[in-house]
Amino acid sequence: MVKERDPIEWRVPVGTETTVAVYEPAASGRAALFVCAHGAGGHRNDGGMQKLAEQLRGRGIDMVRFNFLYREKGARAPDPMPRLMDCFAAVASHARREIQADRFIIGGRSLGGRTASMLAANGFPCDALLLLAYPLHPAGKPEQLRDAHLARIEVPVLCVNGTRDNLCRRDLMDEVVAGLPGRWTMHWVEAADHGFHVPRTSGRSDSDVLSEIGEVSERWLREPR
Repeated sequence: MVKERDPIEWRVPVGTETTVAVYEPAASGRAALFVCAHGAGGHRNDGGMQKLAEQLRGRGIDMVRFNFLYREKGARAPDPMPRLMDCFAAVASHARREIQADRFIIGGRSLGGRTASMLAANGFPCDALLLLAYPLHPAGKPEQLRDAHLARIEVPVLCVNGTRDNLCRRDLMDEVVAGLPGRWTMHWVEAADHGFHVPRTSGRSDSDVLSEIGEVSERWLREPR
């Protein structure tokens, strides 16, 4: 018998294919259910995803981690955005049917967060977005902004980026956020790069950064809406 607090693995149909998602209940309480997608070069079980899940689960957040279809097949090149969105939508819809939660949040790291933001902009039902290392532009190409859809998002957003993120120049992101509705909350992690790593000279560790992300996320969740 599966206990309420045991992890559960799902095989989720996506069209004619299938991907794997894992549901991990919060360590205690249940503030929200967060469907979290990996970055372009990652997967549902990579170190960054697991450490993030551990941090958020310790703060009352149920987690769902999954593989996009290309990673489920072992490929490295991401699928086209419509295919990524179909996969995310299938997993998120499955999670919402299976798990009862007062707040349903979608998002993820880098490409995963960008995919979630596009779903939300297109009207996919969710209560909020949690975007980690949002890739505002390709590395070295700050003129190619990925912001056209952001103003269409109608739910609260917490976006966390590092000040050394080479896919999100701070001055450009601050300019974009200034033109968005007040639902958008931006948090900058000092000295962190796109993977939320910090140099030793910063006097901080990667664990410190993860704790900061957890604290900011928990505080944001507790704010009245």
